[in-house]
Amino acid sequence: MDGVRSNNNVVYRCTYHVVWCPKYRRPVITDEVDTRLKQIIRDVCAERDAPLIELDTTPDHVQLLVTCDPQFGIHRLVKQIKGRSSRLLRAEFPSLRSRLPTLWTNSYFVATIGDATPEAINHYVENQRNA
Repeated sequence: MDGVRSNNNVVYRCTYHVVWCPKYRRPVITDEVDTRLKQIIRDVCAERDAPLIELDTTPDHVQLLVTCDPQFGIHRLVKQIKGRSSRLLRAEFPSLRSRLPTLWTNSYFVATIGDATPEAINHYVENQRNA
């Protein structure tokens, strides 16, 4: 089967569509912040052996498709990405500290891609810029 992964005791194919926004949906994900954010997300996913299928940002939200071990949990992965990116970005870009009390909202959207093909989801993510 395509995309099946395993660890010591679980065989799985869990791909998630995750979306979150900066506090107050402020358009702060631009230029150098955008580049650095993408690198941080890639680093966390690589450390957690969570293959990143698609990553897209707009000035006011982040979307990604990621495969995550169900025993580790998508909630832990998102918490680590948001926590590390907030800490590092606010340290590296002082303008983010002055404009926002925290970088990210507490909430996020997550859904399994289910029967949708990864290509269909990728098409949706890529076309969000036009919406």
